[in-house]
Amino acid sequence: MSLLSTPHLIGIKGLSRADIDLIFSTADNFKEVLNRPIKKVPSLRDLTIANLFFENSTRTRLSFELAEKRLSADIINFSASSSSVSKGETLIDTVNNILAMKTDMVVMRHPNAGAALFLSKHVKSKIINAGDGAHEHPTQALLDAFSIRGKVGDLGGKKVDIMGDILHSRVALSNIFCLQKLGAEVMVCGPATLIPKYISSLGVKVETDLRKALEWCDVANMLRIQLERQDIRYFPTIREYVMQYGLTKEILNSLKKEIIVMHPGPINRGVEITSEVADSSQSIILEQVENGVAIRMAVIYLLAS
Repeated sequence: MSLLSTPHLIGIKGLSRADIDLIFSTADNFKEVLNRPIKKVPSLRDLTIANLFFENSTRTRLSFELAEKRLSADIINFSASSSSVSKGETLIDTVNNILAMKTDMVVMRHPNAGAALFLSKHVKSKIINAGDGAHEHPTQALLDAFSIRGKVGDLGGKKVDIMGDILHSRVALSNIFCLQKLGAEVMVCGPATLIPKYISSLGVKVETDLRKALEWCDVANMLRIQLERQDIRYFPTIREYVMQYGLTKEILNSLKKEIIVMHPGPINRGVEITSEVADSSQSIILEQVENGVAIRMAVIYLLAS
């Protein structure tokens, strides 16, 4: 069996095209397993994985936990609010204490960018980054690209627009790296205040007009407005944002083509997209959720091998 070129999954930037192809082909096999009556394999029966979430998460945490259980791994879950971190313990001490209980791998979400890379250099364990601040969210990018591939095949030459709150999004950066490695063209669209000034240096197109962006793309990945990360107002009101950047069925129907609509969740229905769009035949949001388990099974399995 082929192996990944990296001992950890810190970000998409550290993966090669061959790594991504290997993760996808492995996920294809696990997706087939997930559609069997018995959705479990004994692959990691002797492995113990610690899920360390220093930041709130529902979908990502549950997806990782289910992926680990489908691989028959033992798991322990940790949340910062109920741990010794709240008493002042350092990140390294916390993780080393958990590793001393003979755990083999760490899945970590942390509010600070670079936390996963820092940890990988200071503890003896394989680290999977489940999101670090506004930096990277590699498994989300992998499952997004995997979901697009499931709809359109090879991503080479496909046009993908990432829309919304680019500034505070860890999904946006990982998606840009992943899509470009797979040969797709990438555009970001949103209010100028929510688009980082450096973003064009990554080789992406920049657009502030929603309609122009939709007319350009084959796939629209709508990002959530992360009000909890905004320390100042980046647009006048939610109503004004909705009027300029909210995706409605009327706008989709007015395009001279049918595009794929994605959203990494959680959705603010009526803000980034309407319920009619989220539940439409053009939406692959629930396929993204389903594919997330297969992708995370593949990543864990390959890193453990």
